[in-house]
Amino acid sequence: MRPPTSHHPGEPGTAPVPPAAAPPVPDPAVPVAAAPVPAVPVPAPPRGTTPPHGAAPPRGTAAPPSTTGARVGALDALRGLALCGILLVNIPPVMEMTRVVDGRMLPVPHAFDMFVQQRFFPIFSLLFGVGFGIFLRRAAERAARPRVLLLRRLLMLGALGALHQILQPGEALLPYAIIGLVLLLPLSFLPWWADLALGAAALVAAVTYTSGGIAVIPGLMLIGFGLAGLPAVLHRHTASVAAVFVLSLGLSVVGLLWQEQDPLSAGFTTSSAVAGLCMATTYLTGFLLLLRTPAERPLSAVLEPLGRMALTNYVTATLLFVPLGHLLGLHRSTAWGAVLALAAGILLVQVLWSRWWLRRFRYGPLEWVWRCFTWWKIVPLRG
Repeated sequence: MRPPTSHHPGEPGTAPVPPAAAPPVPDPAVPVAAAPVPAVPVPAPPRGTTPPHGAAPPRGTAAPPSTTGARVGALDALRGLALCGILLVNIPPVMEMTRVVDGRMLPVPHAFDMFVQQRFFPIFSLLFGVGFGIFLRRAAERAARPRVLLLRRLLMLGALGALHQILQPGEALLPYAIIGLVLLLPLSFLPWWADLALGAAALVAAVTYTSGGIAVIPGLMLIGFGLAGLPAVLHRHTASVAAVFVLSLGLSVVGLLWQEQDPLSAGFTTSSAVAGLCMATTYLTGFLLLLRTPAERPLSAVLEPLGRMALTNYVTATLLFVPLGHLLGLHRSTAWGAVLALAAGILLVQVLWSRWWLRRFRYGPLEWVWRCFTWWKIVPLRG
């Protein structure tokens, strides 16, 4: 496939829990003291200062890694939405399908270029950055060295991505892990607004000097990393979300008209990169607004389980569409209708499977392995 058209998952759906929300859970292996020890007051930071990502809590406030925080359902649903678009984008390049016949773009791939290609992987990349930021904040509440946990988390993701590359060259897990190691981990010592500013600058530079693609991932992940505190309070900013939606919708129309000036080169031009980012923003904010309507219940019922097991579903989708695509004769064909049917079938199976699994277990299979490696202990799988 053409990098990057895909993306991650895992703990990103959890929002940071303020230390005062609940007392730390005592370790059963440690004897309880006969008398309570008074807490030593910790002075607040000077007014106007901003702690860096993953600032360690005072000694004695760590909680065991087996505890779980409240998930932000909107993030899980958004991740599930991104998986749907990513699957549609991933199948054709892996199957080396024909897009142009007699110098004319076929209707389905043309529609993909207009509404799917480069529209969903930005959402996935942004959410990966948000997820890593949330994880580091939560790990700082539970462990003395939270960045060691993030390091192990990124190494495990990189190893899984390297294996995934065998079936799907250009997949997203390995780039996410590398960017996390090279950028997010070192820049986690900066305040959130600095990460946000650097991410925005990197994104503008990527669009200005390249045709998008993999070059936009560092900026998107940094922006997400800087916005890690936003999901927990997102419900308070409906008006702001609506304003961004209206603005991005207008820019999307302009971007699509620009992209259509050279439709055969879509995916390799600045116009398609700009249109892709604008439409990704429109999809993201529009979906968040839909979650504030009666449509929230059915959308969440379908997409939240898919997103909670995003790592498992992302990898297993490849394990399904590669052999099935060959069996259906998609390789180097023009059977674009079959692509739509195959993607719909895989997503249906994954939604049903995810709902069944999460009724019985706390994490998806790969999410559980990832979590165990991160904390370097066996984490309970059943709730």
